[in-house]
Amino acid sequence: MATSSVSVVPVGAKKCKPFVLQVMVFSPEAGFKFEVQVEKDCSATNDPIWKLVFDLYKKQATGTDFDQIVHVSFTSGTTQEQQGVQSMVSQGVSSGQADALTNQVYPAAKALDGVQTPTPQQKQAVHQAMSNAATAVNVDV
Repeated sequence: MATSSVSVVPVGAKKCKPFVLQVMVFSPEAGFKFEVQVEKDCSATNDPIWKLVFDLYKKQATGTDFDQIVHVSFTSGTTQEQQGVQSMVSQGVSSGQADALTNQVYPAAKALDGVQTPTPQQKQAVHQAMSNAATAVNVDV
């Protein structure tokens, strides 16, 4: 016999609506491209959870198609990280964030190409690069 269940969601002043927004597509070198998305999810208590997602693709040996080789989902933890990821939605990717994505996140993610089980050091390098990208400020060029 099936067991009954119930789900109760509090309704109140907090309103959180999840979404996914693609904020950047870039080709850092021949044969590779990456996409960056901002995700807003909602906790059980209806608080926003901000994520920065980085997907790395490698061009197939023949043809024009790309295969996804690395997926990184970074959940912001600090207030500064949350604000940085959230700002990408309203203000776009800043020059500092684009620089960090290209020069820090991309190499750290590319180093995982073909790696079945990343080492703690590799995971930390990707985590730090994603945090840097979330919190980067505009740089003068």
